[in-house]
Amino acid sequence: MTFNLVRWTRAAILLAVVALVGVLPISAQDAAGVRFDLKALSKVPEVFLADDLQVEGVKSFFFEGPAYKGKATRVFAYYGVPKVGPSQTDEKLPAMVLIHGGGGTAFDRWVKVWNSRGYAAIAMDLCGCVPVGTYGKWKRHDHGGPAGWDASFTQLDDPIEDQWTYHAVSAVALAHSLIRSYPEIDSNRIGATGISWGGYLTCVVAGVDSRFKFAAPVYGCGYLGDNSVWLPRFEGLGKEKAALWLKQWDPSLYLSKAEMPLLWVNGTNDFAYPMDSWQKSYMLPKSPRTLCLRVRMPHGHGPAGENPEEIHIFANSILRGGKPLATITGQGVMTDEAWVTFKSEVPIVKAELCFTRSTGKWQDRPWETIPASIAANDSRVTAKLPTDAKVFYVNLFDDRQCAVSSQHVER
Repeated sequence: MTFNLVRWTRAAILLAVVALVGVLPISAQDAAGVRFDLKALSKVPEVFLADDLQVEGVKSFFFEGPAYKGKATRVFAYYGVPKVGPSQTDEKLPAMVLIHGGGGTAFDRWVKVWNSRGYAAIAMDLCGCVPVGTYGKWKRHDHGGPAGWDASFTQLDDPIEDQWTYHAVSAVALAHSLIRSYPEIDSNRIGATGISWGGYLTCVVAGVDSRFKFAAPVYGCGYLGDNSVWLPRFEGLGKEKAALWLKQWDPSLYLSKAEMPLLWVNGTNDFAYPMDSWQKSYMLPKSPRTLCLRVRMPHGHGPAGENPEEIHIFANSILRGGKPLATITGQGVMTDEAWVTFKSEVPIVKAELCFTRSTGKWQDRPWETIPASIAANDSRVTAKLPTDAKVFYVNLFDDRQCAVSSQHVER
């Protein structure tokens, strides 16, 4: 008898109880999130010089952000384009909007990574800082908006338009509007990716800014009130304010509005965004999704979060006509054997069954892998399930060493 994954309905997800003592659940009726004015955010913001913050290889500047406590703000950004030869100068460029994580700022190195791949890219600071100082201790400037990340939990008494998530999402959309206006950019070929808190923001942005052709959140997801690393923070807020933060800013309220393809990148033991919340999040959009869940993937900026080759290949497939990542077309269990069917334009060279024999806190579960069998002619992968496997999924690896994952199943 074949077992297929239970399909979550949007109503069931929105009605899921926030699994934290004292935190009120978000009802389907209340789960509206905050309304953003995309028409206003689509206007090209004014740009200001940043001569004292120039670095080699990219342009440094400020652009106009949303007002904060009645005063104008500016957002610092780096922008770069690939080095092209004379024969290529007439072709407009695809572009990426890069959304940094907690403790981060605008990173010129991240822009240059995408420039080296043939993309224009913009990276903006989202916390009223400039990239002067050390990680997590960047210098604030005179025209900055609200402090970010964890500080957002302290801003609930402020008007919505003075809270960090509102400012950060607006800044991403305005950066998008700015690069769309550049003559060298093809405005129909722009994607977004973000890391950790930036992945959280990418999930919100995906439901707000429909102009993006794809979005790739790394680690970040919704349902932060379920079992994320911020549970103690919510508990400290008390039930009313915790429920208010979740009602306004949890990505689960925005993801069902996302219309573009999404690539979801995460690790099995991510300390901040556990696998169950991640799964509930990626089930929300109606648009195509691709999963990349690596066993014990490290958490952070740098190579771990900025450079997964899957994001590069995913971007190429949508923005440059490249060969896409594999697609999982079906999955299930037959007797004691897990199976996955797939479609791929490039060879699948390896497959593995990933599983844990443990229950309890997702972040602490040990994971194991065993080889799975590939029947290339049938585009099918099978693996015998250990009798005591509590959770499992299958990873496929193509000849570019890119991983695509099936949905995880709890037994």
